[in-house]
Amino acid sequence: MNILERIGRWVLTYIAEMGRMLIFVLSSFAWLFRPPLRFVQIVKQLHFIGYKSTFVVVLTAGFTGMVLALQGYYSLRKFGSEGLLGSAVALSMIRELGPVLEQIDALDTMAINPLQYLIAPKLVAGLIGVPLLVAIFDVVGIYGGYLVGVDLLGVNAGSYWNSIESAVEWKDVYGGILKSISFGLIVSWVCCYKGFYTRMSAEGLGTATTEAVVLSSVVILVWDYFLTSVLL
Repeated sequence: MNILERIGRWVLTYIAEMGRMLIFVLSSFAWLFRPPLRFVQIVKQLHFIGYKSTFVVVLTAGFTGMVLALQGYYSLRKFGSEGLLGSAVALSMIRELGPVLEQIDALDTMAINPLQYLIAPKLVAGLIGVPLLVAIFDVVGIYGGYLVGVDLLGVNAGSYWNSIESAVEWKDVYGGILKSISFGLIVSWVCCYKGFYTRMSAEGLGTATTEAVVLSSVVILVWDYFLTSVLL
């Protein structure tokens, strides 16, 4: 019975935590429509979350696309389909790797600040900035694949771009955008929640940071599976 009681307490504790998180994000969005409007704070958070992540995003995207092209080329060459390398790189970046990997870069620069007046601007900045970073990630990754596939491995440039044009559809782009918006909300939501309820100490801030990164990563991966199953 002791084991069952502990499991029951654990389940009730996490259900209550989920309820607090839901109330937290709903009240945060409600603050957006209450004066005074904090446009300056939104711009500051966009600069912090978006602009300061650009270098890491470009670096990560470039090498991700290059690795995809390198691995994809030797796999496709076994079937004589090197001309499809562009579509393989583009679809991988747009559908999955762009929205998912970019969140790691966003987590690296997302500040966990317990000040309440910053919560709503951070949520808005996450919803706006993250999809823009994903778009940059996708474009840079595709060009990284082009550098390796065409310039290094000798794939025909026309075949590379034509395969992308014929394979990538609007639903692929739409799905990537939808994922990036939802992931941006998850990252900013979890980080703001953990920061708001952190203990006011160096140890408390470190614990909140670790919990925010772990919880955001896990929720993103789980949500990505269910969202992908719906979008396919």
